[in-house]
Amino acid sequence: MIFGSHVSIKEGYLGAAKRAVANQASAFQYFPKNPRSLSIKEFSLEDAKSCKEFCTEHQLYSVAHTPYSTSITPSKDKQELTIASLLNDLEITDACGSIGVVVHYGSKISETDPLTSYHLMLEILNSVLSQWNGGSLILLENNAGTKGALGTTFEELVQIRNLCDYPEKIGFCLDTCHAFASGLWNGENTGELIEKGESLGYWEHLKVIHLNNSKYPTGSKKDRHANIFNSNNGYIDQEQLRVLVKSPILEGIPLILETPDDEGISHREEIEMLKQKWIE
Repeated sequence: MIFGSHVSIKEGYLGAAKRAVANQASAFQYFPKNPRSLSIKEFSLEDAKSCKEFCTEHQLYSVAHTPYSTSITPSKDKQELTIASLLNDLEITDACGSIGVVVHYGSKISETDPLTSYHLMLEILNSVLSQWNGGSLILLENNAGTKGALGTTFEELVQIRNLCDYPEKIGFCLDTCHAFASGLWNGENTGELIEKGESLGYWEHLKVIHLNNSKYPTGSKKDRHANIFNSNNGYIDQEQLRVLVKSPILEGIPLILETPDDEGISHREEIEMLKQKWIE
């Protein structure tokens, strides 16, 4: 099993990779630039190349995550900025040798026409990917359903990829907390979830899993992550989570912690516990 966590780039991309190794991880996630801005980053190609070489040397997987303000259903005044920002993210991600960049599925932007959001998502994705020829992918992440967010079902995720002009440039990221919060997965329907993903062709394009517990019950539509082994703070049963991510169809998919690192357990400690408890 490939375990990792989100790490800071305050010491550069190579520094982030070294931090992951210090955490005893075999994968990591990072923000390619300021997580609170869509501004274009002039990044160090030398640092990115060093990160890529270090990851190859240490058999380390990496993935990026777009800034918080990124939306593939942006307002009209932010559409061009969003497209440029996503291309910038992909360029950085590719230079670092990463799998791709995780992007949250879009939100509902019209109360009268539910298709408006899907049309805009396709417009934005097609615009970005028509200009992108690198190896890194756009990785669409399932949503928790907060504030009208779409993308809580496999059907939505797969259909957007299928309808895009460049499906080969799109993969998926499954967030376990989001799946639980949205009601897509309740801990007891793992078999049904696996079967549905197989029938829709979802799993074959899954590239990374965000391994998170949930601070709220299933169906709550609240996106609050909890630590994997904190029974007092997480609603997902540890065994149910283990059974899901150890499903044979998910073998070899990097598992990235986005759990709290300041609530009594560090990411390094959590990774060590995962290895002890889940690797036979």
